[in-house]
Formats: sequence, structure tokens, C-alpha cells
Amino acid sequence: MKILVISLAGIGDTLFTTPLLHELRANFPDATIDALVKEAGARDLLENNPHLNRVFFKDLLKCGKPEGMKFLWSLRQERYQLSINTHPQSRIHYRLAARLAGATTRISHEYECFTPLDRWLVNRTLPQDYARHAVENNLALLPLAGAKQTLAAHELEIYLTPEEDRWVDAFLALSRLAGKPWLGIHVGSGGTKNLALRRWPLENYIGLVRQLQAANPELPVLFFGGPVEKNDHEKIHRELPSAIFPPTKNLRQAAALLRRARAFLSVDTALMHIAAAVKVPAQVVIETPTWNKPIEPFGNPFTLIRNPVVNGRGLDYYRYDGGDIKGTREELIASMASVTVGSVFDALQPLI
Repeated sequence: MKILVISLAGIGDTLFTTPLLHELRANFPDATIDALVKEAGARDLLENNPHLNRVFFKDLLKCGKPEGMKFLWSLRQERYQLSINTHPQSRIHYRLAARLAGATTRISHEYECFTPLDRWLVNRTLPQDYARHAVENNLALLPLAGAKQTLAAHELEIYLTPEEDRWVDAFLALSRLAGKPWLGIHVGSGGTKNLALRRWPLENYIGLVRQLQAANPELPVLFFGGPVEKNDHEKIHRELPSAIFPPTKNLRQAAALLRRARAFLSVDTALMHIAAAVKVPAQVVIETPTWNKPIEPFGNPFTLIRNPVVNGRGLDYYRYDGGDIKGTREELIASMASVTVGSVFDALQPLI
């Protein structure tokens, strides 16, 4: 048996596949199980996963048609019997990739944007369910693969190494943080579609940290992120000289460091899911227009700070139909600005 698990939608979405990978290995111990991802961060998080044989990394949306076709043709030569498009992958491009990769049985969820063409691209489907977490939507596909749930419990799985833990020890010692409780923050969000509009205003993060450190003068605050957050981090550093910016080289180092955090604050981003995977004790999330049950932090208790404009109506703004967040730029920015610094401070202060 040769199985290809296709997870092209994003980094956090790839973390959602890890319980499915574990179940596939439990059901098919002798199978070749490979994964296809389009984000370098997704590839990094699957590194050392014992349930996978290989991870293929290719951004099929950016590489150009000739290069993408050549790559998918190379996968076709692997002669997979089964491919699984994991949740949530609503865009038709992902199912086209499955068809071109050529597995005999091609499994996918059905989304609101499904057409007769989609039903030619994949041949075993199950309606996706907004009332289920994406992990549970993925596990629901097992019967279509001739498998069943065998594990008593499921978790997001990142297999970190002793070297990554040693890097964390060295960083914490150098920063004089060893043994101290600290708060992690991610000010960014996804960059595809118009997802950047779900960010909480940067000046609010700065105001929040000032309030927290006035109430807790010894509280270290670490800002996580990569090149996309570089400009924001430079502004934060000018406004908050005591802020710390860990020099993480990849998401694996970020995960190893987050495992030592006391608390973590973000909107719904890949780092939110990494924080859940490593079980940060106090996880706080600001509600955005993309918030819904399938993308909640899985397997980790969290505090949700309600957005007065969204207020539980995330599906009115964003659905798995291949489209953007609904609303004008001005409306979405105003939505995120409606979450006050005071409401976030009141949620965080008792936890730190």
C-alpha cells in the first residue's frame, strides 16, 4: 500500500493532519505513507514524524504550471493507491493536484464550492462539518480509506529533538529567563487571501504590554515571528525596549521555545496551533472573523477573547468556499479594533 497525504492549505492545517497520520500508520503498519505540503514551515513541523516515510515540499500555486506539472508527474510515477486531501482544502486546485498525482483512490471532503468537475478530480468524498474540529473532520475520512480509529486519544504531534531543547536552554540562559515565567506573543497572521486583515492593531499590542509590565514589572515578554513580522518587530522594539525577540531559525525552534512559555497570546495563526501542540499552560486567543470550531486550539484549554463585532458569527465572514474573508478592508480592520486593550489585559493578568 502506498498512500499520499496532501496538505497544501497551510502550516496549521498540516498540524491538523498529524493525528490522521498516526491512525494511518496504526492501520497500515507496512504501508509507504508520504505527505505533500506547500509551506516550508509545514515541512519543518513534519520532520522526524515516525509515521511518515517522506515529505514532499512544493508550492504549486507559485512555481508555475510547467514546473508544477513536472513535479506532479514525478509523483504519478510513485503509483500511489490512495491519496487523501486533508481538511480544510476547499480550493479546486488542491483536488486537481490529487488527480494529477494519480492515485487510484482519491479521498476529499466536499465543500460548498464543489462542482461536477470536483467529483471527477476525487472519487471518494465526505461532507465537511463546521461543527467538528478539522482534526475530527480528517479522522472521519478513515472509513473511506478502509481504516478505522484505533487510538484512545489524539493530539497534534511535533517530534522535537534534543538539539532543539539544547538550543532553548542556551537561549534562556543567555537571556536570563531560565526558571522565569514569561509571556509569548505573535502579532502576525496568515498572509494569503486577505487574512492579514484579521490582525489585532499593533498599537494595541504595545499598549497591552505596557499595562501588563506596569502591573508585573518583572514580566518578560517574547515576540515570536519570522521575516513577515520584521517591520512590526522593529516598531515594537522602538516602543518597548525591554521586549525580547527570540532568534528562532524555524518553527521547530519556535515550538521548542514555546514549550517553556507560561502564556501565549495571538489570533488564529499557525503559531496558535503550535502553542496548542506543545500545551502552553495559559493560551489566550483573540476572536477574528475567521474564527470557527474547525480551527480552535486542539487538545489544549484556551481563553477566547470575544470580538464585539464578530461575536460568534465567524461563518458569516469566512467559510471554506475558496474565497476571502467577507467585508471591506475598512470593515475588517474596524472589527479587529473593536477588541479593547482592557479586555485582553483582564483575560491575561490572572493567568500570568
